[in-house]
Amino acid sequence: MDRRTGELWRGGIKVKLQEQPLQILLTLLERPGELVTREELRTRLWANDTYVDFDHSLNAAVRRLRDALGDSAENPRFVETVARRGYRFLVPIQGDGTDAVSVPLPSHPWWYWLAFASAGLLLLVFGIALGWRAARLAAPPKPLTERRLTANTPENVVTSGMISPDGKYFAFSDTGGLFLRHIDSGETHAVPLPKDFRPRPECWFPDGVHLLVSWVEGPQERPGIWQISVLGGTPRKLADNSYGPVVSPDGTQIAFLWGEVAPTEVRIMRADGTLVRTLVQDDKATQFGTPSWSPDGKFLAYARGNQAAGNTRIEGRIELVEVATGKTIRPIYEKGIGGSVAWAPDGRLIYSVQELPLNQDDVNLWAVHIDSMGHALGAPVRLTSGSGFAAMVSLTSDGKRLAFFRFSREPDIYIADLEDHGARFGNVRQLTFDERADFPYDWTRDSQGVLFTSNRNGAFSIFKQRVDELEPEILLRSQEDVTITRLNGDGTSILYLIPPSPTEKSKNTRLMRMPLTGGPPQQVLVAAEINNYQCAHAPAMTCLLSTTEGGRERFFYFSLQTGLGAEIAKAAVWSRNVYDYNWSLSPDGKTLALAQKEGMGKDIGIRLLPLNGGSERLLRIKGDWLGIGSVDWAADGKSLWASAYTSFGPTSMLNVELDGAVRTVMVEKKMKLGWAIPSPDGKHLAIWRANQNANAWMLENF
Repeated sequence: MDRRTGELWRGGIKVKLQEQPLQILLTLLERPGELVTREELRTRLWANDTYVDFDHSLNAAVRRLRDALGDSAENPRFVETVARRGYRFLVPIQGDGTDAVSVPLPSHPWWYWLAFASAGLLLLVFGIALGWRAARLAAPPKPLTERRLTANTPENVVTSGMISPDGKYFAFSDTGGLFLRHIDSGETHAVPLPKDFRPRPECWFPDGVHLLVSWVEGPQERPGIWQISVLGGTPRKLADNSYGPVVSPDGTQIAFLWGEVAPTEVRIMRADGTLVRTLVQDDKATQFGTPSWSPDGKFLAYARGNQAAGNTRIEGRIELVEVATGKTIRPIYEKGIGGSVAWAPDGRLIYSVQELPLNQDDVNLWAVHIDSMGHALGAPVRLTSGSGFAAMVSLTSDGKRLAFFRFSREPDIYIADLEDHGARFGNVRQLTFDERADFPYDWTRDSQGVLFTSNRNGAFSIFKQRVDELEPEILLRSQEDVTITRLNGDGTSILYLIPPSPTEKSKNTRLMRMPLTGGPPQQVLVAAEINNYQCAHAPAMTCLLSTTEGGRERFFYFSLQTGLGAEIAKAAVWSRNVYDYNWSLSPDGKTLALAQKEGMGKDIGIRLLPLNGGSERLLRIKGDWLGIGSVDWAADGKSLWASAYTSFGPTSMLNVELDGAVRTVMVEKKMKLGWAIPSPDGKHLAIWRANQNANAWMLENF
């Protein structure tokens, strides 16, 4: 590290480092081995009159520093996290710290160097013997180089982007509009569009002038496909209720996903929007990824999977379909496969794969060659190794440049104090600070601790953290993912679900129980695809669970002693996705609240179903809401907490009275807002809130 120029070098190669990660590194190098507090870093990075989300901005800057160093939070070599306090630089440094400092190379035993020298001699002899042949071989391909295309902050997330066929431009959208950036010079200008037309770029036409874009015309509408020119002019609509359009290599056809509620079909049409026909159709709970054309236009590739209840990832596969006949070729299966697919001009199929624990929040790109008959040749080759979720791949017509996105989301738990009988939030503070996913589900009965699941140690396990403590207590360390942990009615036992793993053929989910004070877990019951469950508070004894089978969500009573009970027939709903609906049981166990999730229809409201045989009623939620993301009863049972979404704006936390009155208590413009769990005393909320960001990168020499 050259402190004067702010340049970081590794092995003779300059490492790109942004200003905030650079300042963090310089601060840590000033005091190697010592704790540098978050407050010290905050003072160094931001002036006193700067208004940002310091915690998340600092976390993001440290992540970028670790990326530059090739470091990780789970197994740190350089930067160690001291939970909720700060960071420490672990490695001794060489130099006086005024001009340049370096990290010493690790030492090796004598036999290491002997083995190294022997291997070198052997390679030398081998090289001389075969030198004449080596001279005849072509030079090896240049190594892949990765380059950043956008550097937007979490306050201005890049929503979509595509590289042009000639590799000169990158079209992208963010909260400011649609832009065209010259990749080599960085010069950027807005694409001229009609007022209030705010599309997302989906695909370039081969002419390098026209784009396919998607746009949602209203708060309760589905996306549509439009054609625009980057030079300006009037957009032309091609299709309704459509997603993920891609143009064929010759520019004459468009493949896309279609569905009235969610994508249920893979379709193709002419480039002018005529002669639409369906290639693949599935009315079950299948999820399709954006398709991609083969270089010769004969095949389409797409990811296809099913989100089983409780699973942390899709059970996916890649399918190839012959465009002329609609015949599906043998699919490609791989554990943890994602939804992104792209076909390079040289026949390589690029797709995304989830990493193994402890890096299960990361998804990277791989490639495999596909022959003219649609069959995979050879072993897949890794293309990227970064952190975040790699997706939205686009390529140039010569295949030398590949653009993709890295999405990151860090779900944490926040505590909000309730004031004016729940009419407004008071102090809102962050409870968890780790760099993995934390999901709150319940409180201890004394209202002092939050029960949550986290994958900070690999598989999702169960933790408890008091609101006045810095670190959580692990209650269950699991080798397999667990989800939805809640207390039983009297608060003495922890309940949780173990869903089937993506590799299991069975769809059975296990409902387990464990004493809060400790002890071996016991199985309560087994049922196919348990989606959710909840118990009323004592003295009520009511417990409900829901299952999802064949697109139908069904509700049942259950008991910790006798297992699964009778079905509540009137509560059943039809849905294509296991997470289309969210529900909550009132604290007294008498009423079921049921709400549709995002994108599920124009009649937005919360259904109240009395379990004693009374009449159902609907609490209509007025406003430009697309759907209700979550619903949870308030501690006193007199209102509901609900997160509400629009198609174009922020997420809001609503307090809904049983007479239909709605108060907007929180509007989240920067972060993802999930749900809110009230404490039993009604004084606090545990809120699922996630910092998120997305930026575009490019691979060269691809």
